[in-house]
Amino acid sequence: MRRFVDVAPGEISALLASFAMFFALLSAYYIIRPVRDEMGVSLGKDSLRELFTVVFVVMLVLVPLFGFVATRFPRRYVLPSIYSFFSVNLVIFWLVLKASPGDQWVAGSFFVWASVFNLFVVSLFWSLMSELWSHEEATRLYGFISAGGTAGALAGPLFTQGLVRVLPPVDLLAVSAALLIASMLASLQLRRLRPAEAKTASEPAGGGILDGAIKVFTTPMFARIALFIFITNIIGTFFYLEQARLVAASIDNSADRVLFFSGRDLAVSVVTFLIEVFGTARVLRRFGVTGALLALPLTGALGVLLLTFDAALWIVAAVMVAERIVSFALANPAIKVIYTLATPADKYKVQNFIDTVVFRGGDATSGWLFSIVGGGLGFAAGATGAIAIPLVVAWLWTAERLGANHKQRAAELSVSD
Repeated sequence: MRRFVDVAPGEISALLASFAMFFALLSAYYIIRPVRDEMGVSLGKDSLRELFTVVFVVMLVLVPLFGFVATRFPRRYVLPSIYSFFSVNLVIFWLVLKASPGDQWVAGSFFVWASVFNLFVVSLFWSLMSELWSHEEATRLYGFISAGGTAGALAGPLFTQGLVRVLPPVDLLAVSAALLIASMLASLQLRRLRPAEAKTASEPAGGGILDGAIKVFTTPMFARIALFIFITNIIGTFFYLEQARLVAASIDNSADRVLFFSGRDLAVSVVTFLIEVFGTARVLRRFGVTGALLALPLTGALGVLLLTFDAALWIVAAVMVAERIVSFALANPAIKVIYTLATPADKYKVQNFIDTVVFRGGDATSGWLFSIVGGGLGFAAGATGAIAIPLVVAWLWTAERLGANHKQRAAELSVSD
């Protein structure tokens, strides 16, 4: 392992447990992701805009509830309880979708649920990582840990492409539930492997249920993380909605659409895995958090320009592949490294608020902007690109300022230590 990652002997077991946990988690999600995306296409682009708004409202309701749980219950119980809850949800949806295939209300409900599910479970995973790994360890190891998730994102589409040929797509939900339970069990093992780092895990996060939101609006570093994520999702959802429009116009068969989405995810996962294993830690050491963050808005700027001139399905698919590779392999690990400098409570509350409400707020904003300026024509209308370009400029500025905040905060903590 030390040929691929700068890991100390005493860290190997915990590193492998982190890798396995993220692998099972994203395998579970990427098995159901093509099913969710196909349901989104079947509901239509107008329904998608409305569903993104519903998801945002659901997030607004759930975040205070999560804040209550994090405030009142020991942190070591929070993740296992929520993962178990979502596993039961998956089984319920599996049974309901089998009993009512083609029901538009059920399909819409599942789309909303899956959009909430993936953010909560991934945010909780990274909260656990930032609790158990130090800032220095995160800089060395987060690339490899992220590769565990990417390997899961690679395995998920492979499972999907194989199983969808012999099983109805809805049966994939039962497989996803089993993998989510496996991820939860890996988290329990990880806490046993790093007891010194988790010595306060029996304590609740404390404070109020809205602390995460308050900290985001009152702390410059957290505010810039939130703004970076918000703009990232506005641009990313522009690409997603354009893709949904073009897929609906180009691919008629439901199974073929599932295969298209899973094939795209497969391409993203292969390249991202290679970068995370061999490149992420090197980029963070060589160019710092700032360099890793700037890579994403630069990629987004190129994608916006390409789609403004030629909005074809193969171009939007290529843009989304490139944007997700850079996001998963560089920008996301850089953001997670910044979170290791936060307090234990902020690692859960602030990170959860940004990863859910702010993230889906970008979705909802993008959906309405896309509808208003695109007029149903997407990037072909030209106005969508004109709106996106100023956003990209703000995105670049935010990435640079956030990198400077991180560098200053890390230096202050180093001096105090």
